[in-house]
Amino acid sequence: MFTSQGPTLRELAVQALSSVERGYDLLAPTFDHTPFRTPDRILDAVEETLAQHEGSFGTGLDVCCGTGAGIAMLRRLCRGPVTGVDLSAGMLAEAERAHADERVRFVRADARALPPEFEDAYDLAVSFGAFGHFLPAERPALFAGVHRALRPGGLFAFPIGAPIPPTSPVWWAVAGFDAVMRVRNAVWRPPFVMYYRTFPLSGVRADLAAAGFTVGTAALEHFGRRDDGSPRWRLVLARKAEETA
Repeated sequence: MFTSQGPTLRELAVQALSSVERGYDLLAPTFDHTPFRTPDRILDAVEETLAQHEGSFGTGLDVCCGTGAGIAMLRRLCRGPVTGVDLSAGMLAEAERAHADERVRFVRADARALPPEFEDAYDLAVSFGAFGHFLPAERPALFAGVHRALRPGGLFAFPIGAPIPPTSPVWWAVAGFDAVMRVRNAVWRPPFVMYYRTFPLSGVRADLAAAGFTVGTAALEHFGRRDDGSPRWRLVLARKAEETA
């Protein structure tokens, strides 16, 4: 994280004491040199799985696109235009520099209130590494907005990891991080919403179904399976119903 190209400890501290939007504006120039960027191996596994299960798509939407890690994948999967949407102007500026293409555009907007122009405009929506920025009570608005943005039969796809067992040091690390963030947000304004344990598959399934999606999953086999045989990572495949006559 603390390489010559990445953010300094002081810069991360300033970001953590800012709002989500302002924090990412500050971090944007160095974001791709941090561990927070979605790893290429995740992107590659998602692309391969979508290509195998679904084939190609017309138009694509990257929800909370950040600096555009998922845009190249969408360009390959989609025959038509691709849109990245994010709240941070700084992150969008980096994305525009990295992905200058006549088929790609970037729009600054809150993912909980997508622009009306997005309605029924996309065949595939994806999102990577952003859901920790939404409290559980905000998921219905987020999912409903994506549902409206998709055409009938459209797909909302995103990866989700298996629960971390309490016996793992990683469980204690993320639990500690979430606890620190809750204390920070209780005593400091503006809040910086970022939690690692507020997006369980069971609750996500229920909220997607309530938004009108039919929900399935596909194993991302690149990451292997746990001792009980369940996949370490899954791709959630939430589909908007086809129109009926």
